[in-house]
Amino acid sequence: MKQKIDESDRIILDHLQNDAATSIYALVDSTGLSSASVQRRLKRLRSNGTIDREVAILDPEAMGQKMTFIVMVELERESLDQLDAFRRKIEKEPHVQQCYYVTGDADFILICLAPDMKAFEELTHRLFFKNQNVRRFHTNVVMSKTKTGLSVPI
Repeated sequence: MKQKIDESDRIILDHLQNDAATSIYALVDSTGLSSASVQRRLKRLRSNGTIDREVAILDPEAMGQKMTFIVMVELERESLDQLDAFRRKIEKEPHVQQCYYVTGDADFILICLAPDMKAFEELTHRLFFKNQNVRRFHTNVVMSKTKTGLSVPI
């Protein structure tokens, strides 16, 4: 069960969401709380799921993934088994950064990375052309990124 978030929690979460490596000392300084109190709060925020995970965000280009694609996927059938099968396949694919089950014209929207168009074409064969339950997919190539992130308003 998630507990109520107070102002000190908000300060801690704001710092960590911008830099998960923020030191306890910086959090103590920002909140005015004791080190032990900040550590207790961090433990609670992690254990109750408010802090989902702490990760390093890599630059895709530095990792050779120079292209980003937004793919809208429409399935032929939307039975629970078919949805789960599609999700399992997507979860295993490292070139899919994000996957959303959505309402509207598409069933899923994917954010995908690839080093070049040839690699993306190979990805489309693995995920879509070889999947008999994919009716169609539509791809947008990202020309430039204005804003990316997963920050939650605090």
